[in-house]
Amino acid sequence: MDFAQFLDTFFNWEAMAQVIPSLLTVGLPNTLILAVLSGIIGCVLGMLLAIMAIARNAVLRWISRVYTDIFRGLPAVVTILIISIGLGPVVKDITGSSNPYPLGIMALSLMAAAYIGEIFRSGIQSVEKGQLEASRALGFSYGSSMRLVVVPQGIRRVLPALVNQFIALIKDSSLIYFLGLLASQREIFRIGNDATANSGNLSPLVAAALLYLLLTIPLTHLVNYIDNRLRTGRPEKKQPDDAAALIGKGAQP
Repeated sequence: MDFAQFLDTFFNWEAMAQVIPSLLTVGLPNTLILAVLSGIIGCVLGMLLAIMAIARNAVLRWISRVYTDIFRGLPAVVTILIISIGLGPVVKDITGSSNPYPLGIMALSLMAAAYIGEIFRSGIQSVEKGQLEASRALGFSYGSSMRLVVVPQGIRRVLPALVNQFIALIKDSSLIYFLGLLASQREIFRIGNDATANSGNLSPLVAAALLYLLLTIPLTHLVNYIDNRLRTGRPEKKQPDDAAALIGKGAQP
């Protein structure tokens, strides 16, 4: 009986079937919108932070370090609540709208920028110094050398880490439910959690977890593929079969 109760609590297929349409039509699109938009904004801000972190100006380096330490040191929930409570009234006064969705994207973007900035910085600084010196010897300015030679190589080296950060954004998007989103703005976790609260059964939450796995596991394997491809390069083209070469020369089998 205990095992049957366990199955009914976590794997009630009827309860899962009721929540799956909402997960796919509402939760999945909102989760992807939150992750993709915050990832794009985070990449732009992160690149700016990385450039500031390696700049010759000490003030810029200090600003980048303080920003990174703060947003990497605070728990994600605290950052989201501070932004929503602190900036929510300001945004409402300016726009006349209390829609929390943009604030959620802003919170995720600011947090992602701190991590992505460190990823970009480590990738740029991993490029050999000779690359910069060679481009300067060819007549490039310092800015052109960084923009055209060093930075592209650094980004290529940290692609696996960037995909890992996108996976983290998909999971962190579940924390936006603290902002009190509208029914049409709910992400995967909020839909599963609401269905669990209404039914008293944990199966909808398990369905939400399975959908997260369907999103993150392929991306994890993509990270492994990219990392292996960057380390090993393109596979060598197969040479003609040795036996076929002998036959072409008239050799006896």
